[in-house]
Amino acid sequence: MKLLLDQNLSPSICDYLAGFGIQSLHVRDVGLRDASDEEILGYARREELVVVSQDSDFTNLLVWQNTSRPSLILLRLPNAVAAADIAEVLAANLGAISDHLRSGAIVSLNSERIRVRRLPLG
Repeated sequence: MKLLLDQNLSPSICDYLAGFGIQSLHVRDVGLRDASDEEILGYARREELVVVSQDSDFTNLLVWQNTSRPSLILLRLPNAVAAADIAEVLAANLGAISDHLRSGAIVSLNSERIRVRRLPLG
């Protein structure tokens, strides 16, 4: 499973994730720096990536699109959290949520709780 980090997350998170053995890309890495959320979802769907974002608009789009892909990790962490801390939270929880993400899900994640909703939601 490979992650695609949204523009609202630091590209340096990818470096920290690599240290945990987790493959990831940032939208900047694939020419989607200024892309719309719809374009990011489309790219992630085609490339079989899991989107990671702090933007809840992705949830609304997935409901509207009535699709089971791509999966989304919606981070519910304070904006001031360092890139290394975000990578740690992802690495610590990825094992517990990977089956859900492979099946198609929206996973809301914070440092204390995981909430899983199966796709499609609509």
